[in-house]
Amino acid sequence: MDFLLSDPTFSMACKQFDRVAQFLDLPEKTQKIIKWPQRSLSVTFPVKMDDGKIKMFSGYRVQHHLALGPTKGGIRFDPDVTLGEISALAMWMSWKCALVGLPFGGAKGGVCCNPMEMSKKELEGLTRRYTQELIPFIGPQKDIPAPDIGTNEQIMAWMMDTYSMQVGYPVPGVVTGKPVTIGGSLGRREATGRGVAFLVKKAIEFLKISGPLRIIVQGFGNVGSVCAYQLVKEGAILVGVSDLTGALYNPKGIDYLRLVAYKEKTGRLSGFSGADEMDGVELLCQHCDVLIPAAKERVITEGIAEKLRCRILAEGANGPTTPEADSILEQRDDIFIIPDILCNSGGVIVSYFEWVQDMQSYFWSEAEVFNALCRILSGALNSVMQFSHQKKVSTRIAALSLGIKKVAEAKEMRGIFP
Repeated sequence: MDFLLSDPTFSMACKQFDRVAQFLDLPEKTQKIIKWPQRSLSVTFPVKMDDGKIKMFSGYRVQHHLALGPTKGGIRFDPDVTLGEISALAMWMSWKCALVGLPFGGAKGGVCCNPMEMSKKELEGLTRRYTQELIPFIGPQKDIPAPDIGTNEQIMAWMMDTYSMQVGYPVPGVVTGKPVTIGGSLGRREATGRGVAFLVKKAIEFLKISGPLRIIVQGFGNVGSVCAYQLVKEGAILVGVSDLTGALYNPKGIDYLRLVAYKEKTGRLSGFSGADEMDGVELLCQHCDVLIPAAKERVITEGIAEKLRCRILAEGANGPTTPEADSILEQRDDIFIIPDILCNSGGVIVSYFEWVQDMQSYFWSEAEVFNALCRILSGALNSVMQFSHQKKVSTRIAALSLGIKKVAEAKEMRGIFP
């Protein structure tokens, strides 16, 4: 397993774990058992492309632990997918599920590809072939995939259909994030972004920040755009936004609806007339009340942490802040952090609701979904704040401690099978 440590994202997750394990004074044997992924699958498979040629793709699925129940985690289609990155994301998902009280262990999967350069037919072929490789390892009582970067409701529908065809009957509970017409949950697509916005509003109340909220969003995909919409419709001012196509800044505010219409028409942010274009790294350091990194890992580095001018750092992405940056932020009492395993947990919480609905064949209204989501998020935030205050540690250490401690206790109670 040591080869995983060469991956910077997995190394980062391990540093976080090691620090918290030391803080909790976990026995060495417990640390070894809950730190490393329990199962890791690497696959290579062919896909027939539109030009008739056969192209080989590499994919992964990692199940971090099964102490609390079946594993749960997204599927990522991205050119930068590695086994180390997937293992780190599975580990974070373990602590996240435990923190918010879900009966799941963490998992993650991915295929190294660029979905933006593939046709719908090619994506379907890739999805079905990858799912076929996973069939012995997934299932509603084993491991339940969901959407992540580069995947969506359609990908989940193909995965469900492929699995169902293999077993001979419909199994909607094998994945979450599906279209509502085939067993998906109302509100699942917006869940992560709405969860981030809800926790930002809770933090605003706690910090007693008044006046129109000025926000910057890095990553204008599903999470970032939904979060921005939720905050803007309640009076916040979007002063900066970025994605892979460019970064925009306007201290007077960016028209959210115009921006969305422009991106839907052009497929990019760059060239939008309602704001100035800016370097993406520079945008992170502009003055705002709330900075929301909602893209990928390791974007808040040591150098950026020193220059941040936000009051709240709401981590919509997984692992956006490096341990070196954390060391700096812990010395700054002017920035309140909503850590990733809490901040972006809305997606997996509503995925849990979808799984429950599928297993019972009884579906909830959108109001029921979001009322339950807010109740769980509020309880988890209160637990993190209380732990942070009592133990005099950062909110990140508090959140990780609560999640890791629960998994450690479950492993201790279950023991080691001979």
